[in-house]
Amino acid sequence: MNWIPFAEERQARYERQRGELDERALVRQGNVAYAAALGLLMAHGDDAPAWFRRASVHWRESWDAGESREAWGRPIGALKASILAVDDAAADELAHWTLTLGSATAESPIGRYAAALALLVLRRYPEARHVAESLRKRDDFPRDVADALATIAARDAVGYAEAVESVVASFESREEYLEDAAVADTALVLAALAERRGLDGALPASPVLP
Repeated sequence: MNWIPFAEERQARYERQRGELDERALVRQGNVAYAAALGLLMAHGDDAPAWFRRASVHWRESWDAGESREAWGRPIGALKASILAVDDAAADELAHWTLTLGSATAESPIGRYAAALALLVLRRYPEARHVAESLRKRDDFPRDVADALATIAARDAVGYAEAVESVVASFESREEYLEDAAVADTALVLAALAERRGLDGALPASPVLP
């Protein structure tokens, strides 16, 4: 995969969308910026963090612009983008915001997932483990992602390694990716959180998919 043309095409599409954006347009803008950032990250481009930050800002804005308070993918996306941008201040602020939305007590497993990410960002590991364990018991949430969250919180290196490899494998079985960016971005986010937790070998073997 030649990631430079991939990133450039998405950057150009992002720039073509101008003016005041409504809720859905903000989501699309975030999606395109995130895909551009992943392409730049894979190409080792210096601009990747700036594009991750753009994606995070747009997804946060789309939540504020909308009426639904169940669109948990938006805080999750904003958090993931800030983590991959290595923007600790923004990630901390977004984590606090995500928790104020009631994510930790959400009925939706995606809401709980948002809470688990936020708690790991804030290094509130006992609480993160509690939320992750609740996800492990559900049939409507990927077990390997729940395992990875729980093992990061517990600082279980062996369990984490097994879980994150399974997450990468699950990405390989997909037929569609956000804006065709075939990168196991969830595994990269988990790896960043695991590294903060002091787990060795946090980075998955191959985040780029064939």
